[in-house]
Amino acid sequence: MAPKYKLIYFDGTALGEPIRFLLSYGQIDFEDKRIDFDGPEWPAIKPTTPFGQVPLLEHDGKVAHQSAAISRYLAKQVKLVGSNDWEDLEIDAAVDTINDLRAKIAAYHYEKDPAVKETRKQPLFKEILPFYLEKLEAQVEKNNGYLATGKLTWADLFFVALLKYFQVMLGKDLVENSPNLNKLKEKVLALPNIKAWVDKRPETTF
Repeated sequence: MAPKYKLIYFDGTALGEPIRFLLSYGQIDFEDKRIDFDGPEWPAIKPTTPFGQVPLLEHDGKVAHQSAAISRYLAKQVKLVGSNDWEDLEIDAAVDTINDLRAKIAAYHYEKDPAVKETRKQPLFKEILPFYLEKLEAQVEKNNGYLATGKLTWADLFFVALLKYFQVMLGKDLVENSPNLNKLKEKVLALPNIKAWVDKRPETTF
C-alpha cells in the first residue's frame, strides 16, 4: 500500500526537515521524495508547483505548500498543538520568531556579493544572534524547558529540525553556548521516533 503522504523537497534538511520530524514523531508513513537542486529535475518540477517553491505535501490527491502551514497541519494530526487558542497563539509566535531568525541568517549566508556579505557579518554575529539567543534562552527557561506552553509542542520540533541547516549557514552550532536551548535540542533528538529518523536519514550537505 502506498504511503498516505508524499513530501517533495530538496535532498537536504532545511525547510523539509520540520515536516519529516513531525511525520516521524507521529509514525506516519510517508514517501520522502528528494530533488537534486542542481540537477535537471528541479527546473522541470518548479513550474508545476503552486508558487515555484518546495516543500510540498501531497495527500489524497491534494497538494499543500508552505513549510510552517504544513507543519501546523501535521502537528494537529500528531497532537503537538496547544490545549486552547491562546496556547496555539504562543506556539505560532515561537515558530514565527524562529522563521524571522532563519530569514536573517539566510540574508547573510546566501548573499552573493562578497562586499555586501561582509557588511552583514558583524551585525549578524555580534548583534542579531546574541539578541535572539538571549530571548529564546529566557523563553525556554520560562516554559519548563520548552519554547511554548510549558510542554513539548511542534514549535520545539520545528526549531530543532532546523538546527543542522542553521549550522551549515553559520558555520557553527547555533545553540552550543545556550544551555537551555542545547538541553531542548537534546530532549527532542532523544525522542524515540525522532532518534530513529535522524539515525536513518540520508547524509546531506545541508
